[in-house]
Amino acid sequence: MASVVVFDEFGKEAGTFEVDVDALASSVNRQLLHDAVVMYQANRRLGTHKTKTRGEVSGSTRKLYRQKGTGNARAGSRRSGIRRGGGHIFALRPRDYSYRLPKKALRLATRMAIRSRIEDGGLVLLKSLALESPKTQVVAKLLESLPGGLVSTLLVTNGVDANIYKSGRNIAGVEVRPVNELNAELLLKPKRVAMLQPAFEAFLEQAGVAQGATA
Repeated sequence: MASVVVFDEFGKEAGTFEVDVDALASSVNRQLLHDAVVMYQANRRLGTHKTKTRGEVSGSTRKLYRQKGTGNARAGSRRSGIRRGGGHIFALRPRDYSYRLPKKALRLATRMAIRSRIEDGGLVLLKSLALESPKTQVVAKLLESLPGGLVSTLLVTNGVDANIYKSGRNIAGVEVRPVNELNAELLLKPKRVAMLQPAFEAFLEQAGVAQGATA
């Protein structure tokens, strides 16, 4: 069992939440986490790079001078890849970098990332955060009052909350995501993960982990 500190809407410590990290993930497999993060990054690559081959650059295809008898090194046309203005020898072509790991592996990687953040103290819980309208100052003040101050933070809500999203999107280093969009890369990237307690409980329920007790 591990304890996660719970804070109220004013940034004051309001208790702890007990979690069975072994039920969440039996261990943290760094290779699996690495593979998952690389996959998410590769899937964002556009792959629109392209350079010209010697057959695509402009210029004559005539041999510059005869093969022998000039005292110079032998040379082909000015389109050669070893000459200025020539084509690329191994020209880049547009390609699709995306690929997918098995769904079970990605779900396990997400649970491992949660366990890792719990063990390194990078996960905190917020008892509640109810905003009637977007208030950037309120969210910024709350995050600044948490341990570590106003650092890069992933703020996780239980479902889409437009007011919290609009309040956090203008704060540098802060990203707001609903709990159903969590993945290993999102969880490992920031210095701190701040989850609303209902969102964390929903994640544990979906992962089949028994609910912890709040002390």
